[in-house]
Amino acid sequence: MEEKILTLLQEEYPEIDFTASDSLVDDGILDSLTLTGIIAALTMEFGVTIPYEEIVEENFNSIAGMARMIEKLQ
Repeated sequence: MEEKILTLLQEEYPEIDFTASDSLVDDGILDSLTLTGIIAALTMEFGVTIPYEEIVEENFNSIAGMARMIEKLQ
C-alpha cells in the first residue's frame, strides 16, 4: 500500500520528496493546497471518502500514515 501511495504522489507532485520526513505537514513540506490535491488523488485512486475528522496531521505526516488511513477506510 505504501509503495502504491508513494508512486501516485511522486507522479502528482514530483517536486516533493515524500520520503524526506515523517512530519510532512508539521515541517511545512505539505501546505493546505497540496493536502487538498493529495486527498483528491487518494480518493480517486482508492475509491474511499476521506471524512473531515480523518484530515489530521498524523494521517498526512508520512506515507505510512496515509497508508494506515486508507486501509482503515477501505
